[in-house]
Amino acid sequence: MRPLYWLAVFPCVGVILGPIVHNKVHPLILGMPFPLGWITVWIVIAAICMAIVYALDPVNKVAAPDEENQA
Repeated sequence: MRPLYWLAVFPCVGVILGPIVHNKVHPLILGMPFPLGWITVWIVIAAICMAIVYALDPVNKVAAPDEENQA
C-alpha cells in the first residue's frame, strides 16, 4: 500500500478513538456534546484528507482515452 493511502486511514482512527477515550458531555464543541462534536470535526478532516489523496494520486493524472479524443 502506498504511503499516500495511509492518509485515508487517519480519519477512521480519529473518529473511532475519540469518543472511546473521552465519552463525556463536557466540554462542548460548537455547542454539541464532545462525542458528537468530535465526530463532526473528523468528518470535515476526512473530507480534506480524501481531497489530498485524490489530488496527489498519480492514477488520477492519466486521462481516459475518451477525454483525449473530445478535447
